[in-house]
Amino acid sequence: MYVALDVLFTVVHASLIAFILTGWIWAKSRLLHLVVVVLTFLSWFGLGFFYGFGYCACTDWHWRVKRLLGETDLPNSYVKYYLDRLTGWDWPALFVHALVLFFGICALALSIFLNWRSRRPVSARPDAPDSC
Repeated sequence: MYVALDVLFTVVHASLIAFILTGWIWAKSRLLHLVVVVLTFLSWFGLGFFYGFGYCACTDWHWRVKRLLGETDLPNSYVKYYLDRLTGWDWPALFVHALVLFFGICALALSIFLNWRSRRPVSARPDAPDSC
């Protein structure tokens, strides 16, 4: 059962990261994307205030399963873990944290901007056609 949970967490977590990085692209997913990114930041910094900055509940639960499967020396970062595994390198944790934060901020900024732009009336947009 733990092996199935490990696979499930891997698929869900990787999908969540992919959505955070790309969900702003499609107009129909932008509002959901904004909610997901804001919740992610609330986890990183809100819950992170109590559990350590950058805290992710998905990683916490996934690491519990991995420990039950006998894995040890798990990093704090899901992204570092899989970067290390996929490349065979030992990525510097601080670099990976900075990379994740950079792309997270970019995703948040894009999501805020695109959601804001899509909520404005068409006539207020600079690219709106003339009404003549």
